[in-house]
Amino acid sequence: MASSTGEASNDKEVGSDLRKKREDFEFGKILGEGSYSTVLLATDKVSKKLYAMKILSKHHIVKEKKVPYVKREKDVLVKINHPFFVKLFFTFQDKENLYYGLSLAEKGEILDYIRRVGSFDEHGSQFYSAEIILALEYLHSLDIIHRDLKPENILLNNEMHIQITDFGTAKILEDGEERANSFVGTAEYVSPELLQSKVAYKSSDIWALGCILYQLLSGRPPFHAPNEYLCFQKITKLEYMFPDGFPDHAKDLISKILILAPDKRIGCEQMGGYQPLKTHKFYTGIDWAKLPETQPPQILPYLPAKSKDDQALTSDYNIMNDRPLSDDFDERFLSAFGLGDPDNPLKSSSSASITSNRETKLERQAKESPWHQFVNNELIVKSGLVDKRKGLFSKRRQLILTDAPRLYYVDPVAMELKGEIPWNHRMHVELKNWRIFFVHTPDRTYYLDDPTGHSQQWVNTITEWIERARSS
Repeated sequence: MASSTGEASNDKEVGSDLRKKREDFEFGKILGEGSYSTVLLATDKVSKKLYAMKILSKHHIVKEKKVPYVKREKDVLVKINHPFFVKLFFTFQDKENLYYGLSLAEKGEILDYIRRVGSFDEHGSQFYSAEIILALEYLHSLDIIHRDLKPENILLNNEMHIQITDFGTAKILEDGEERANSFVGTAEYVSPELLQSKVAYKSSDIWALGCILYQLLSGRPPFHAPNEYLCFQKITKLEYMFPDGFPDHAKDLISKILILAPDKRIGCEQMGGYQPLKTHKFYTGIDWAKLPETQPPQILPYLPAKSKDDQALTSDYNIMNDRPLSDDFDERFLSAFGLGDPDNPLKSSSSASITSNRETKLERQAKESPWHQFVNNELIVKSGLVDKRKGLFSKRRQLILTDAPRLYYVDPVAMELKGEIPWNHRMHVELKNWRIFFVHTPDRTYYLDDPTGHSQQWVNTITEWIERARSS
């Protein structure tokens, strides 16, 4: 579902007698789909303004008994007027559907950016989690609990500020009410009190904030598991760990949020409200009053050195060359450490030598290489073990470059093909140090660590085949 603040609000439009109709709009691409709704890009034929039009099927709503959810979402949207939430401009209906005209979030879900870069750096994680905090502080001041806060429901507008959406499971607390009774939410972000007692408090949203901050920095939620049951078990036992490289201040903050007792979490009313959360050391430098007008930082991956050896690799090279590593890494410098030896079995053949006697080589490969079964009868140009890293987590994979050209990765223990890095004329390879290199594609950056220290050879070989593919 996609929406945002791109224009001034017009509260009079919501629920007014100036009825709009479907014929007033030109509908474009699908922005999102839910269990009983579809969101389309809609252009007002007269004003040319763009909206995210949420279309809800009346038949399906009644059949699936979703009427209370639809009413609740509209009630919440009418109450909200804040830059970090989607804006409801108008509603109308026809015989088949209900229509909600929402502001458009041009940049999509924040989850897409986490997947694309692996994880956000500290500055980006600080900024975006701070915006979520301001949004929750406002929402809770209205006695509203979101109850399904997760990266899929955090959108980005054209200026890259957040827009929280999807209030179908939200709860407006009545006078004196402190909790909501009923089970709603998404497995990896649901709070333990919801699992154990089917109740949600304002601090249940703060729990979700802690899970999201952890995911921003590490690349995945803290209670990640193969299925919902195991995920719920981890949550109720508070069973999670911080991977190597996780920043200390963020670790301290998350430890104070992910607490089983809802009244002991930093940010909740019983612990002094939002002020202790906003003054935590992790948010040093945030100007809370000016945050909505602050230019969002560029989204960059969080790439802490995996070990002290990694730091030394990059640092030593920078000192000796008085410049950062780049794609023109000196082969003579590699040779001094035995990494440029042409007899090294990991050194790949050039594309020219590959093309000669291809069929003979392919026959030999089929007989001798355990990786032949995964490459669709393509000739393997280069192959080796790498750690395929996503955020702060990694998996050991056999990376295989073929003359198609294609880049496959295989689980070397289970001997299963796990996927491939999509080949594209816009992709490029970047060297960080002797072990680490990146493959940048239009939709994602792949962060690869060669434990043998031959990342330069990977960069050279992949680059050669990129250029070869472009010229063919």
